[in-house]
Amino acid sequence: MADEEKHAAGPAAANAPPAGMGTTTDSERTPPTTAASTLSGDVSHGNKKEVEEVQDAGADYSDEDEDDIVEVEDPNADIDLEDIEVAVPGYSLDRRLSKLQQAHDVESLRRIESRSSRRSRASRILSRVSTRRSKKGGIRIEPIPVTNLDEGIVGWESQDDPEMPLNFPKWKKWLLVTMLAAITLLTPFASSILSPGIAALGREFHNSDTIVGTMTVSIYLLGYVVGPLFLAPLSEIYGRKIVLGAANANFCVWQIGCALAPNIASLIVFRFFAGLGGAGCMTLGAGIVGDLFRPQERGFAMGMWTLGPIIGPTIGPLIGGYLTESKLGWRWDFWIVLIIAVPITVAMEIFGSETSHRLLIHRKVQRMKKELNRDDLRSCYQSRAETQTAFQILMNGLTRPLKLLFLSPIVSLLSVYIAFTYGVLYLLFTTIPTVFMQQYGFSVGSTGLVYLSLGAANLVGWVIMTLYSDRSVVRLARANDGKFEPEMRLPLSLFFGFFMPITFFWYGWCAYYKTHWIWAVLALAPYGLGCLGVFMAVATYLVDSYPMYAASAFAANMVCRSLVGALLPLAGPPMYRTLGLGWGNSLLGFICVGLVPMPLFFYKFGARLRKMQKFEL
Repeated sequence: MADEEKHAAGPAAANAPPAGMGTTTDSERTPPTTAASTLSGDVSHGNKKEVEEVQDAGADYSDEDEDDIVEVEDPNADIDLEDIEVAVPGYSLDRRLSKLQQAHDVESLRRIESRSSRRSRASRILSRVSTRRSKKGGIRIEPIPVTNLDEGIVGWESQDDPEMPLNFPKWKKWLLVTMLAAITLLTPFASSILSPGIAALGREFHNSDTIVGTMTVSIYLLGYVVGPLFLAPLSEIYGRKIVLGAANANFCVWQIGCALAPNIASLIVFRFFAGLGGAGCMTLGAGIVGDLFRPQERGFAMGMWTLGPIIGPTIGPLIGGYLTESKLGWRWDFWIVLIIAVPITVAMEIFGSETSHRLLIHRKVQRMKKELNRDDLRSCYQSRAETQTAFQILMNGLTRPLKLLFLSPIVSLLSVYIAFTYGVLYLLFTTIPTVFMQQYGFSVGSTGLVYLSLGAANLVGWVIMTLYSDRSVVRLARANDGKFEPEMRLPLSLFFGFFMPITFFWYGWCAYYKTHWIWAVLALAPYGLGCLGVFMAVATYLVDSYPMYAASAFAANMVCRSLVGALLPLAGPPMYRTLGLGWGNSLLGFICVGLVPMPLFFYKFGARLRKMQKFEL
């Protein structure tokens, strides 16, 4: 990202060259007089001649590209003396650095406590920076907070600090995202893999109650309700890696319990605790992606991660159906999940890295307090007035998801939208076997193939979103003078929202009149396409709206959608018995139609609602 985030320095932040460039073209050169005059106050009298040389060399400055520069105020701008350059051809970096270092007198050097202090002094000299627009199109790249020891602020060492997760090498970012996507695909896969085996386990455990049988699937989602309430805030206090690792380990352990369950009651309990652990990656994934990627890259990365929660549940029943029909039986659903989950969990522990910006700087603050013997140091993410005890920090973190869910209109209303979308998806998962076995005479294994219609449509939606999400944002940001707004994520979700109601009218009446089975299977595709597009857009919007508390915002959303996802399938069988397949599905379709305009509402008024937020996070 260093090449894309070129910085120029000057006291008025007007027109200085990108830092780190040895030469520039005429159209990119900025007046060296500005930077030189600023530095002249800090060089000794004997070096004024060098400053004059720099000033004379900039006489041919051209402001042809001045409109492409976006000024960003940053009182803590991190410009290291090693990074200070005056863009004059032939004036080497080594020579400039040597002259500047010779210019500092002994009294100035005595004030330097450490390398970080030298950076903070340079930051005061060059307190205004100019940031070029992203090469992708026109999004302003805001500077990251940096260390200023004179103000007692500990931040990142520079804009290109390799310890900053936004500056991780690409291979490292995508390794983390790949491992995260793998486990995030597996835990929703585990939620639905048991669906085709409900009848078989009912026979084994002598259970004829359809609601109790359905609970073996839906209770898993109740774990998704409880888990985020403490996993998200704990990750923002103690870090993503340790909390995610513990959750993944818990997920693995309870698969053993499910596979060995002696009765249906114990299976339901074990499934709940498995869901509790499986909620880890579902809750923290959005925050991790937000930690690693800037807005203009975040859409594609979110696409990689959100593919799992949608694709996983659609392929789970396919595998589970054939396992149930085979000699292995339904218990091998859980052994298969365990065999896949353990290597992924171990790999994440070995190759994973902490990505929480707040935690990394907090650790740095504690380290520098000891090294410099300064108790006044504080994190750049902490206000001067913020003095909370460890218990207060913990309690504030634990209540943050609930604050967002009940006090933020953005989080609460979009959570309802996604909750209904997610709940209906699981209603389809639990009722498809019954519909296709009773209406069309499918076997248990063949019923699993029906879910491929949803899965294939999910893939199409994923391709569209990953290709156009970031492009759409960049185009809208360019039209907005380079300023990015989170609401720019939402127009695509409006497009995808129109597809979801189609499924219920088409699928419901095809099943009711027993048309050829292929039409009922194809009718599921629009919902698969629409729900993935809506889910991806809303998830990324929440991360963009609450970047520092993305895990809590997504946890609030997940609590709501998982609760509905757990309870709505229980209403499926009674609803179909009362209304029939035609009108029962049509009812769901009408509700979907009413929810279609919701993204448009937030696109128009979302920014205003965010500014009106009064509660403290």
